[in-house]
Amino acid sequence: MNIFQQLFDLFLHLDKYLGQIISQYGTLTYLLLFLVIFMETGLVVTPFLPGDSLLFAAGTFASPALGSPLNIWVLWVLLCAAAILGDTVNYWIGHYIGPRAFSGEVRFLKKEYLDRTHAFFEKYGGKTIILARFVPIVRTFAPFVAGVGEMTYVHFISYNIIGGIAWVSLFLWLGYFFGNLPFVQKNFSLIVIAIILISVMPAVYEFVRARLQPKPKAEATD
Repeated sequence: MNIFQQLFDLFLHLDKYLGQIISQYGTLTYLLLFLVIFMETGLVVTPFLPGDSLLFAAGTFASPALGSPLNIWVLWVLLCAAAILGDTVNYWIGHYIGPRAFSGEVRFLKKEYLDRTHAFFEKYGGKTIILARFVPIVRTFAPFVAGVGEMTYVHFISYNIIGGIAWVSLFLWLGYFFGNLPFVQKNFSLIVIAIILISVMPAVYEFVRARLQPKPKAEATD
């Protein structure tokens, strides 16, 4: 049980232990980082894994100033691939489960709900898939719901690629260029909190904007 708790703590706070992992396992760290990012985006049951903070920490430890075996360009390619592949797997899991869950056997899961979800993702899904990348927990569920709602895959994959590359690039390169500044090193926990808050801002903005938009008036009838 103690070993399980240690492994769980390691995965949950991988960003904090990353320096120790790199010194002990060297380039095998690439595989561990790939798996965590893939699982955080690809498995709907693991939204608790670190995402933004892990990317920032990985970029920080890839700095040549630290003499790390990690190469920033290798990291960038691998983690972009992990993010895109993760969302793709999550989408297909939802796509497989959706029609079965809404087949009519479960009373409160009606086919009309599935149709509405499909219509929503066809109209707003691209923006949703991209913005969800920057919101912890939401990014784990967005591709799953897109799959359940049967969002057209060609439509989904294009925004998946854009969102995945944008998300990884932003936090990885922020860590690479700014992670080794003395202020950042002394206040890393606060930086992580700030990253999470910034990540939530796009969703808050879209929510507020949608609420403030005037509702269309019903047409008068004769």
